[in-house]
Amino acid sequence: MLIGVPKEIKESEFRVGLVPEAIAELTRRQHRVLVETQAGAGAGLSDEAYRAAGADIAATAGEVFERAKLIVKVKEPLGHERTMLRRGQVLFTYLHLAPDRPLTQDLLASGVTAIAYETVTDNSDALPLLVPMSEIAGRMAPQIGAHWLERPHGTRGVLIAGAAGVLPARILILGGGTVGTNAALIAAGLGADVVILGRSPESLRRIENRFGARVRTGITSPETVDTLCRESDLVIAGALVPGATAPRLITEQTVRRMQPGSVIIDVSIDQGGCAETSRPTSHLQPTYRVHDVIHYCVPNMPGAVPRTSTFALNAATRPFVISLADKGWQAALREDRNLRNGLNIHDGRLTCRAVAKALTLPYTSTDHILAG
Repeated sequence: MLIGVPKEIKESEFRVGLVPEAIAELTRRQHRVLVETQAGAGAGLSDEAYRAAGADIAATAGEVFERAKLIVKVKEPLGHERTMLRRGQVLFTYLHLAPDRPLTQDLLASGVTAIAYETVTDNSDALPLLVPMSEIAGRMAPQIGAHWLERPHGTRGVLIAGAAGVLPARILILGGGTVGTNAALIAAGLGADVVILGRSPESLRRIENRFGARVRTGITSPETVDTLCRESDLVIAGALVPGATAPRLITEQTVRRMQPGSVIIDVSIDQGGCAETSRPTSHLQPTYRVHDVIHYCVPNMPGAVPRTSTFALNAATRPFVISLADKGWQAALREDRNLRNGLNIHDGRLTCRAVAKALTLPYTSTDHILAG
């Protein structure tokens, strides 16, 4: 199979779909890989490293999209990239379709078979291709929040760890999953006063067992979220509903009542965001202010640490890429329920129930697709 790796064109996105080690394995299996020139440069991976691994280098993205049967990316295809997709081609990448009707409609119109990293599961129904980026984004969130809490940004001027005789910053984390747990790891390590709210008592019990008294926990409710947001210097929102839009846990009324100069880091923005006042930003212009509260809403947070992120993502995606290449998408999905859960779109039909519900579009089951 010919596998294509285009250069990411989303603003300030420096990750790449495949690293040379993955390509070497694919070429040993008699597959061909076409990598757009400079696709890995942002992660410190040269064209020469890709050639040494057995890849061919394409001068343009157009050549990659035109020739490849399987396209492996990191982020969703943007406008021009969508026009190059075609029926019979397989796209394997993060999609986050639920909050993005134009992307969904363009993929449906293209006829492409689109498999989304974020809905691939494992045998415990966790999300193994979302976990590494959620882990990194969660660990980044407290350090980003610490930066934006400094007074030169017009915020509260609070040091996360506090000082002798001065209380540390109060950090509220929404969501007890991978983002929340990793945010708590860094926030508690910095010496913050940390509270995590989640919906699952089992997850909160696991967090308490891990962190002990360093992190307090509570069950998510509108009243608790409102109260703790108003008391916090930094709110990190990382709640997730797999495949669907993120739960709107922070109302605009709550934001209006938060302390002036406080900060919201909305890690869930790629699924629509947890705050009613959240909207996507970028690494070049990462923040904006609503009701005197700084909002940081960058959908591709791990893109700021592309080398770490690229290798972490590739370690998780490699077995699935190999399966798709070795077997073809139909056989790979028939044999692997977990990869089958990743199918979101095929030949103009929407196959992810959560996305169909979010966008009020017709749904076709993957089993029906594979039986056809």
